[in-house]
Amino acid sequence: MGFTCRFRITLATGIIAAALMCSAAVAPAASHHQHAARVEHPENTIALSQIHVLDDRPAPFALDARAAMLADGKTGVVLYAFNEHQRMQPASLAKIMTFYLTLDALHRGAIALDTQVTVSKEAWRLSMDEEVSRMFLDVGQHVAVRDLLYGLMVSSGNDAAVALAEYLAGSSDAFVKMMNDKCREIGLGETNFMSPDGLPEPGQYTTAADMVKLARAIVQRFPEALSYTSAKEYTFHKIAQRNFNTLLFYDSRVNGLKTGHVAEAGYHLVATASSNGMDLVSAVMGTSSSEKRRVETEKILDWAFRTFVTVTPQWRNAVPDTIRVYQGSAGKVAIAPVAVPSLTVDRGEQNQVSVSSVIKAKYLLAPVAKGIEVGELSVTVGGKPRASVPIETQSAVARGGFFHRLADRIRLML
Repeated sequence: MGFTCRFRITLATGIIAAALMCSAAVAPAASHHQHAARVEHPENTIALSQIHVLDDRPAPFALDARAAMLADGKTGVVLYAFNEHQRMQPASLAKIMTFYLTLDALHRGAIALDTQVTVSKEAWRLSMDEEVSRMFLDVGQHVAVRDLLYGLMVSSGNDAAVALAEYLAGSSDAFVKMMNDKCREIGLGETNFMSPDGLPEPGQYTTAADMVKLARAIVQRFPEALSYTSAKEYTFHKIAQRNFNTLLFYDSRVNGLKTGHVAEAGYHLVATASSNGMDLVSAVMGTSSSEKRRVETEKILDWAFRTFVTVTPQWRNAVPDTIRVYQGSAGKVAIAPVAVPSLTVDRGEQNQVSVSSVIKAKYLLAPVAKGIEVGELSVTVGGKPRASVPIETQSAVARGGFFHRLADRIRLML
């Protein structure tokens, strides 16, 4: 039986991929394999009309997945979505919440990166289970939180998840309550966890929408999270393991976040990426293979980077630095918008963004409190209003002395 093989090199979005395509001269089995590779998965097909794209524009393509959602990481604007509220087993995506709670404990000072965690029998048993991902912990071993975080997000270790859960809450069951309490706190209304590692259990579910919300919350609150999720490899016990998020090896813009797989739900990938001031967060869930989740995620991220930009307008020239204060201990007070609104716009529209302000009063009378609204900052794109935020005083000004107040009264009457 003879085979002829050739290589095809393609260049797409700056990534060179080599695909080996072989054909058999006479081999029914090989022919059948090729046919099988081309078979689409009808359970994942979706009409373009069912896909929601920003500003109701036509959907560019359908993804071969059960559900997906893509959002601008800075503005939260949803750029692309379908079946984003469909419940399914999270699999190892549950570890994203375990990651969140550990980072939160670090920020609160409850633990430190060098804190030593003793590995229990429960965590060790998972390290011996060949059917789950693990970082190969030993029973009774003392492991730093820093190592467990890498083991959790790079090696996707179920043993790492349980070790962290037991240390933070005393038991996995108590930690699950913490996970679900945090869901309610940050608005994940479509998620319920039953374990810190995501092994399938009845009553455990999440959605693409909630996973995007959770991933965005992590990146915004804990920017250092990306140092763990972007690591391409981690070695523990002299065992080197590559990150399960293989998209890190194909696209330099990608910096996280987590994969998941369980037979009944398929292959998931929650991804984060950054390029030229734009941050993206996506969830592609329920694909047919690990390769498919990578390809489909890369497709949607690349489309978004080519189609949209995130703009943070320069407002300082549009807003006075201060406003006059009479009868106060100071003659003026600094003012500024409460926030600088970032916008998601079509690529090419960034030069059409303009900023203006309206100040409601020419002056203030002391005493002046911090946070008093004195005007409004407005942002337009192509002349159309897109955002507005209040302009407020940045500090307090107390009443001045008697003679100063008297002098200011006279000035006001002139």
